[in-house]
Amino acid sequence: MKAAELRTLSASELEQKGRELRDELFDARIRRSTEQLENTARLGQLRKDIARVETLLTEKREAGK
Repeated sequence: MKAAELRTLSASELEQKGRELRDELFDARIRRSTEQLENTARLGQLRKDIARVETLLTEKREAGK
């Protein structure tokens, strides 16, 4: 997911997206440990997407002050 796409979301939508990404990351870690995950690069992509969401949330919170 690109940062430009995420910037169009509101703070509550970003929080929801972050929860979804964390759930997906958790599931991917479980699948990796049971050797059912085919695309292991997805773990890194998910971590980076979570970081993007958190960064944008921080920016929105700081802009609101």
